[in-house]
Amino acid sequence: MELGDHFFRRESGRLVAALTHLFGVHNLALAEDVVQDAFCRALEVWPFRGVPENPSAWLMTTAKRRAIDVLRRERTARTFAPEYGRLLESEWTMVPLVDAHFGAAIGDDLLRLMFSCCHPRLSEEAQVALVLHVLCGFSVHEVAAAFLASPAATQKRIVRAKKVLAGSRRLFDLADEDFIARLSAVHRAVYLLFNEGYHGASTESAIRVELCQEALHLAAVLVEHPLTSTPATLALAALMCFHSARLPARVDGSGHLTSLFDQDRSQWDRHLITEGMQLLDRSATGLNVTEYHIEAAIASLHTCARSMEETEWARIVNLYDTLMVLRPSPVVALNRAIAIAQYEGAERGLDAIDAIEDRGRLTTYPFYFAALGDMELRRERRDAARFHFRTALALARSPAERMFLERRIAACDADERVCLARQNGE
Repeated sequence: MELGDHFFRRESGRLVAALTHLFGVHNLALAEDVVQDAFCRALEVWPFRGVPENPSAWLMTTAKRRAIDVLRRERTARTFAPEYGRLLESEWTMVPLVDAHFGAAIGDDLLRLMFSCCHPRLSEEAQVALVLHVLCGFSVHEVAAAFLASPAATQKRIVRAKKVLAGSRRLFDLADEDFIARLSAVHRAVYLLFNEGYHGASTESAIRVELCQEALHLAAVLVEHPLTSTPATLALAALMCFHSARLPARVDGSGHLTSLFDQDRSQWDRHLITEGMQLLDRSATGLNVTEYHIEAAIASLHTCARSMEETEWARIVNLYDTLMVLRPSPVVALNRAIAIAQYEGAERGLDAIDAIEDRGRLTTYPFYFAALGDMELRRERRDAARFHFRTALALARSPAERMFLERRIAACDADERVCLARQNGE
């Protein structure tokens, strides 16, 4: 059995959730530390002794033992040591995370603690940052990239959020109204988890299918439960289905990242597109239209179009206008500008980029400069296009992104050679 990064990332959140419930929320930092210790121990032992039959249970037992050792050394576990000893007797069994009422509400361990981490004393951004870092295994750098923020500011936000959480005495004691109030933050965390897999900040891979699959699973749990199966949940699930349908074509046979404009649409997953349309239809109830409804509608227009030329760009631009009202951001504004360029021409697209507020927040995002390069290339301003593509290349986060941008630079050179040949009458 081979265990990759996805296994450790997934198990990290679940182990931290279980250990936090077991040892108390005031020991959240301890839970994180002993889980990391357990992973390090596994990397030392498993290559020589082999992967145990139940690796998750092995990690839990190792982490529990390490936590008890730490607590005993700090002399804070004297009263509870006998109880902790009994917990180790069934060392190959995962400890139940929550009580019966809580477990009946949401049936997934990771989602249950996601709701618990969305403490009302924290801003939604702090709640989401905490969930992504503690439960989804995001590094501080990855969380910062998701919010277009600096790593230093993100680190401070996470530390402050942990302190607030550590002071809570009813972390796992949630009523139905708590789930409803905190659902928005959980939506955002699941959305960003998917987004990190689809086109995130990983230095190793431009696409991490396992993160997309984990987000889809969490969304499916939310859809299946009456308490959380809201129109926004359905729209979020629809959006992820549409994007997941395009995953098979995002990398070509040579391992090159492929833009939407160049993808082989015959490779798109028609089953997921159909499921997405069904979820989007179901989401069309109630009085509120959320950002997920609008993004899902945009994605549906892309996936249902037979070609770039047949895409309904006017409708997409109008939807982006609405999205800018619901949740304005530099990235949304950039995507709107790209749609305008398709509908009204590259000149208008560049005007839309110039009008983006907080455009400075995009200066570390490689596809901001790639968009500028594409629009300049369409205007036959090859030197400007080449400059933007090279700027984007310097910001590339993975080998796949670098290869993609190198190909765009090569396209500038090829276009220039064709133009010179025409001028020379060749």
